[in-house]
Amino acid sequence: MTAPGPIVHTFTLIRGDSPVVISLPHVGTQLPEELRPQLTEAARALPDTDWHVDQLYDFAFESGYTVLRALHARYLIDLNRPPDDAPLYPGSNTSGLCPTLDFSGAPLWRTGPSPVPPEEVRRRLSRYWEPYHAELAARIEAARARHGFALLIDGHSIRSRVPRLFAGRLPDINLGTADGTACATALRTRAQQVLYAQGRFTHVLDGRFKGGYITRHYGRPDAGVHALQIELAQCAYMDEASPAYTRRRAEPLRALLRALLAALAEAATVG
Repeated sequence: MTAPGPIVHTFTLIRGDSPVVISLPHVGTQLPEELRPQLTEAARALPDTDWHVDQLYDFAFESGYTVLRALHARYLIDLNRPPDDAPLYPGSNTSGLCPTLDFSGAPLWRTGPSPVPPEEVRRRLSRYWEPYHAELAARIEAARARHGFALLIDGHSIRSRVPRLFAGRLPDINLGTADGTACATALRTRAQQVLYAQGRFTHVLDGRFKGGYITRHYGRPDAGVHALQIELAQCAYMDEASPAYTRRRAEPLRALLRALLAALAEAATVG
């Protein structure tokens, strides 16, 4: 009989009683001890982390929202990529399921950009990817069963300028609905109304970031599950030259996110 492997805690969960489920797959910074020394010196700083996005959504608890937060860095395995690693944006530069390059195109690993061996990919899928998605699916279904619908928000952020991935400066707020297939039209419309009503932050709908695997896979409006990805330019709430976070600087965007999620939940209820 094979002895069981060590228990790996891959996420934290805050259970809420509202229909809103917030997924934060790229905020984690943990890595297995045996992998960290294999990263390049630059990669050890984890520059492609979705810094402080969990703090931007810290109003979730008092709002009754469910929050699923990944603990491990995306350099280990990307929870917002399909398990078969099919490209989300064919023909465009992007990162894969088990990344070997950072967003700028530099190798992550001291061994260079060699692909992760298939058996290691399978191990990471089993140990890290599958538990996160099993929990996410369960939380979405619990919300849908309780309220008749679920609203999934997949929260992300990225540096405002990453030439390898997109030209120029990214808008502050990038909503992705998989070109309208991941949520009802009424929710897309309501999101735009909220964003156009404020003049501080730039925004776009289904631009460079249309939604990753999580938005595309779980968004099934005909089955009562509405999904939107919110990709934030990090300059909108922090100093991109440093991962330092100050609540005062982030508060205007945090307040807007709070209002946006409340408006979306109301629109979904009416719909």
